[in-house]
Amino acid sequence: MKIQLLENIEKLACSFRHVLYQDDVRFLKNMESNNLAGDDIKKYRFWEWTQGVGLFGFWKLYKHTGAKRYYQELIDYYEERFKEGLPSKNINTVAPMLPLAFIYEESKEIKYLDKCLEWSEWIMKELPRTKEGGFQHITSDTLNDEELWDDTLFMTVLFLAKMGQILGKKEYIEEAKYQFLLHIKYLVDRKTGLWFHGWTFNGNHNFANALWGRGNCWVTIAIPELLDMLELDESYKRYLIETLIMQVDRLKEVQGKDGMWHTLLDDETSYTEASATCGFGYGILKGVHMGIIPEKYLETALKALPAILNLIDEEGVINQVSYGTPMGRETLQFYKDIPIEPMPYGQALAMLFLIEVLENIKNEADYNLQKIENF
Repeated sequence: MKIQLLENIEKLACSFRHVLYQDDVRFLKNMESNNLAGDDIKKYRFWEWTQGVGLFGFWKLYKHTGAKRYYQELIDYYEERFKEGLPSKNINTVAPMLPLAFIYEESKEIKYLDKCLEWSEWIMKELPRTKEGGFQHITSDTLNDEELWDDTLFMTVLFLAKMGQILGKKEYIEEAKYQFLLHIKYLVDRKTGLWFHGWTFNGNHNFANALWGRGNCWVTIAIPELLDMLELDESYKRYLIETLIMQVDRLKEVQGKDGMWHTLLDDETSYTEASATCGFGYGILKGVHMGIIPEKYLETALKALPAILNLIDEEGVINQVSYGTPMGRETLQFYKDIPIEPMPYGQALAMLFLIEVLENIKNEADYNLQKIENF
């Protein structure tokens, strides 16, 4: 099993550059038609949330293996982007800054720090806010006035928290902590513990009340990452942990027999989706390894492993990944109609999941590998 995991991680990594540099034709056409970019649209081709999540997964792969070729791949990416110029700032274009913050922390390269500071200050001083001071989920092609989305915590807030931790900037940390609390206030479904995709203060509602799979997985990842990143007061830490456990408990109930989760978590007629499944697997395993999620949920995460391994093709591409998903404003059918195609975040989330399975094997001396193989 360990050899199989290592082989699949390497396959995913080898395909990463190819998937990373694929043109997202639909996204670019939408930007052009909406005319919201305000600068050269070409700058957005390879600097968006899709790449940001992918780079985060690649950073974790480098830290797990120590392989310098992975590190160099990251450096090459950022140097190429700096040379051609970065796009305008928004929630989604902040996403590639999170791995850059980690790279600065390791390299101490001043030009990386300068970029991180520039984008951090934009978040604090210029990012549009909703009522109650929430980070408005402005994207490259939509303004989303007065809207909170569950994606924001991973795409933007983790970067701000990381920069606060690196630089000892209390104001960054306190703002990041507040954003987690505000998003919990308006996005958690109190009946289930799962998260709605979004909330709007223009009418005060959760749009179509979608319990969207990948949106939920950003939360399952973001809470352990934040707790791993910052030293938090016990009461605040306890609040986040209980929020996470409430979500994971419901995730166990809605998990499919094959270990996958549906793109609408509470709707078995919606298709099963790989990126959300990998995100849940990673977040749950990481939470268990950190001691913030009970060990009984280990089985829930590992149940997804065989299905995910079967979705990785010979070229190392993870299949059954849903395309980038804006807000389903009126109907749940919107989410069912999102097309499926390979994406950088699919590659990254699969790598994160498999890496954390390896960590589980390494850290638990008495772990029974046969248990995984019997699922």
